[in-house]
Amino acid sequence: MKSRLALSVLAWSLVGSVFAHDFKQSGLTVDHPWARASTPGAQMGAVYMKINNAGKTADALLEASSPSLAEEIEIHNHINDNGVMRMRQVPQVAVPAGGTVMLKPHSYHIMLFGLKKPLVVGDVVPMTLRFKQAGEVKVEVTVEPIDADPATMHGTHGS
Repeated sequence: MKSRLALSVLAWSLVGSVFAHDFKQSGLTVDHPWARASTPGAQMGAVYMKINNAGKTADALLEASSPSLAEEIEIHNHINDNGVMRMRQVPQVAVPAGGTVMLKPHSYHIMLFGLKKPLVVGDVVPMTLRFKQAGEVKVEVTVEPIDADPATMHGTHGS
């Protein structure tokens, strides 16, 4: 009986770790970094996530890198240019003290250029984020289905 209970406890602890998908450092929590699966031959992709700053000092996402994933990675935002939505590179994404920033479709996101391999559902890809205050935060980007709805995904909480 005791061994059955021990196995149950072990199994539930493993289930919790499988669904835990946040990365913490210096008061920052990067929650559920994800990318949509790519179509065959696609050379671009994007990464999204929620960044929470529980600290008392503002921070900023300055850059991202993933040498195994893409030739070039930039931080982008969608802007309204005289009624036309356009994607533009931005130098950083401010993360206010005690605040949260969403990187999501049609907003701030990490743009991938020159994909080195297709983004396949279920793949997990390492990425390093560099913040002004927190420094480097290593995360794992999970590839979701191409029709993934960020409003229903863990970590986005209705974004």
